[in-house]
Amino acid sequence: MKYTVITGASSGIGYETALAFAARGKNLIIVARRLDKLEELKSKVKEINSDLDVVVVTSDLSVTDQAYNLYKDLKRYQIETWINNAGLGEGAFVADQKLEKVENMLRVNIESLTILSTLYVRDYADVEGAQLINVSSALGYAIAVGSVTYSATKYYVSAFTEGLAKELELKGAKLKAKILAPAITESEFAQKSIDAEAFDFKANMPKYHTSKQMAGFMMDLYDSHEVVGIVDQNYTFNLRGQIYPLISEF
Repeated sequence: MKYTVITGASSGIGYETALAFAARGKNLIIVARRLDKLEELKSKVKEINSDLDVVVVTSDLSVTDQAYNLYKDLKRYQIETWINNAGLGEGAFVADQKLEKVENMLRVNIESLTILSTLYVRDYADVEGAQLINVSSALGYAIAVGSVTYSATKYYVSAFTEGLAKELELKGAKLKAKILAPAITESEFAQKSIDAEAFDFKANMPKYHTSKQMAGFMMDLYDSHEVVGIVDQNYTFNLRGQIYPLISEF
């Protein structure tokens, strides 16, 4: 039995992506901190297809050891797709940002993503059909003043994953590494980034996508042979090859 792993599945893009994969008949391993939200998602998946196996796993990826423990706990499953969707934001000027929040963001966006990607690649590089999809951001390709540190973490995700995709290609690996790069998306992410209790997208954002729309783009990327699925400045979704210049050696 094969599974799709989705981290950060308790809300937003991760939640809707789980429903989209369920509609494809995929068994799921859904990962997040909030057990109640994961159980709610499991119930919705069962409404779509009661025959699917849905494994609920709680993990706090701001604690680096939990990334290692998560992967170790999932070794017994055959994982055809691993989606690193969990991410944190910080919407403040550098001088004003909360360093404890930044530390957590660095651990989730960079450390845990790198650990989980590396462990998955080691085990599945030669497995036909295997995919690793890391969720970056349009701000992983453009600097956003007021969210510089967040942008920098997503630059890392994009550069790391694009480079990994090329390494896998050069080795003739069967595993494909891909990047989803959303722009502003209607989810809990924005309000958490600015420490707000709520955020009115219609009142504050001239353009944005819903999490369900982004999950649809995720499936387009999943079905494609391209490395990057990115939302441009016009909020058009584009599938394309690698964006960063590649240098084989210095």
